[in-house]
Amino acid sequence: MLTIIGSVLAGLIGGGIFFIGASYFWAPQAASGFGIPRTPVADPAFQSWVLVKGVRDIASGLFIAVMLANGSAHLLGWFMLTATLIPVGDALIVLHSKGPKAAAYGIHAATALVMVVISILLLAV
Repeated sequence: MLTIIGSVLAGLIGGGIFFIGASYFWAPQAASGFGIPRTPVADPAFQSWVLVKGVRDIASGLFIAVMLANGSAHLLGWFMLTATLIPVGDALIVLHSKGPKAAAYGIHAATALVMVVISILLLAV
């Protein structure tokens, strides 16, 4: 049962991050809400940065899909635990950039916490 719950939650995280990454391609201005203040969304350099982030997020979502397809809850658990470094790093970047604490904690740190819980569910089997 823990494996099923952990797998479903991992799938939701994977699908969500894939969608967020893809959205940067059709609406790059949406990235300004993820915590970096004074973001010049019309700046070509910013738009390039957003596309790099979009590719990273799409790949992260696909990595989770590959792990789910593999069928190994243990491997997926270790992957999710390792991938927790991404939202932790994002939260630290937002805080370092003097971005909104609500974004750092409410989006990035909360995602990291959920990923740790998912990892525990998958590694407990």
